[in-house]
Amino acid sequence: MMTLEDIRKNRTLVDSIDWTMTPEEAVTLYLEWGNNTAHGRKMVKSKNDVSYYFVVNTWNEPPMVYLVRRNSDEAVDLAAIELPLHLRKRFAETVARRKSVYGLTPEVKEWLQKETETHE
Repeated sequence: MMTLEDIRKNRTLVDSIDWTMTPEEAVTLYLEWGNNTAHGRKMVKSKNDVSYYFVVNTWNEPPMVYLVRRNSDEAVDLAAIELPLHLRKRFAETVARRKSVYGLTPEVKEWLQKETETHE
């Protein structure tokens, strides 16, 4: 699995991240692609159409952020990143501590964007 440092060093990957993709949108776009409208997104036409996006998985402790590579064939977790404690607590409150896989909150998104910036 990749680390935040690995992601940060791969500028092509960072530039490919869809910061607005949610797990629900990914399912609609890639698994139901023949039966839906694009919802303002480019339609998936083949397995060559790929998205990279982050999700927060709260099924286990501690909750983890995953970088996912998704096409119509599969979803692959490329990185598993532990949330800092202060973000972990606030995120748990926003989802009423329910176990699931979620899109990013604005606060988690901002943290990840800062963490994936180049530190030169």
